[in-house]
Amino acid sequence: MTMTSERSIAPDEPALEPRKSRKNNPEKTRENILQEAIVEFVQQGLSGARVDAIAERIHTSKRMIYYYFGSKEQLYVEVLEKLYGDIRSTESRLHLAELAPQEAIRRLVEFTFDHHDRNVDFVRIVSIENIHKAEYVKQSGVIKAMNNTILHALGEILERGVQDGVFRSGLDPLDVHLLISSFCFYRVSNRHTFGEIFQIDLPDEAIKQRHRDMICESVLRYLQA
Repeated sequence: MTMTSERSIAPDEPALEPRKSRKNNPEKTRENILQEAIVEFVQQGLSGARVDAIAERIHTSKRMIYYYFGSKEQLYVEVLEKLYGDIRSTESRLHLAELAPQEAIRRLVEFTFDHHDRNVDFVRIVSIENIHKAEYVKQSGVIKAMNNTILHALGEILERGVQDGVFRSGLDPLDVHLLISSFCFYRVSNRHTFGEIFQIDLPDEAIKQRHRDMICESVLRYLQA
């Protein structure tokens, strides 16, 4: 009933377009939907987001979106999986295991800082999911599994650092991950309030570089033997 009604609202939409897209390049279609869904969820939050609006952006129908994702909530879960997957996938290409422990930590901190600074949508979506008390992260085993990779990588770096005598023993990879992420995340998630209250322009390149150096130095000093 819903599909019939929706099709009548958009009579000019080519009837064969959904089938053609699925046949020709379903992965590209899914990616296009996910990209526009990110924009909608960032702007409207989960509660305010409309599948109709996402469909309008990519000139398709709600039926097409539901064909791939089933529901708005499942689409939101897959947006979360994509955004977390992007950062974890890029981390895996940093070749941290090939670097000396201190250099590996520095590269990881710099990458995390730059990623959060350049990917405001990631920060906003994570903030939205925190409002929902991780309700949808709980539904995704994929997110939990992929995020364990950074703890494994950090654990190996810390162990190599202990063996080389440059890091102290007894360090918890999760604590180190939290230390890195908290600063990099906060300066993006709270840039407007923090910037207004303290009259500081956090996106300013000189300030940004100062903070980038500061978090690197802070983490390395915390780890040092």
